[in-house]
Amino acid sequence: MHHKKQSLILILLLLLSSCNLFKENSIEFSIENQSDVIIESITFTTSERRAEKTFDSLQPKKSVFGILLMDQNKMDGSYVLEFTRVNGKKETHNVGYYTNGAPINRWVSFKIQNDTLLHLFSGTGL
Repeated sequence: MHHKKQSLILILLLLLSSCNLFKENSIEFSIENQSDVIIESITFTTSERRAEKTFDSLQPKKSVFGILLMDQNKMDGSYVLEFTRVNGKKETHNVGYYTNGAPINRWVSFKIQNDTLLHLFSGTGL
């Protein structure tokens, strides 16, 4: 019985570490539309443009969440959030920093407001 318990613990540890490896080179994100209008053509990517997540639109007072996998990124760079406001104005925001293709932080939160973009990075990635 003791041997089975050790084997089970070993299997669980291997599973947990493999899940951690999968997310090792990624950053979790949320994008919240705090503005009064629909935001369209939303893209969250890296400055190398090797990883990206896109969303067609985001209604006011709604949010989207995701994970940006960065396995193909190799250099230092920043994150890029692009979107179009209802008036057709396209905005591009370069924020944060990653190094050697790997995130420094675990997650980033974006809040799109009527006249600005707020962002907050948190958690150590390295």
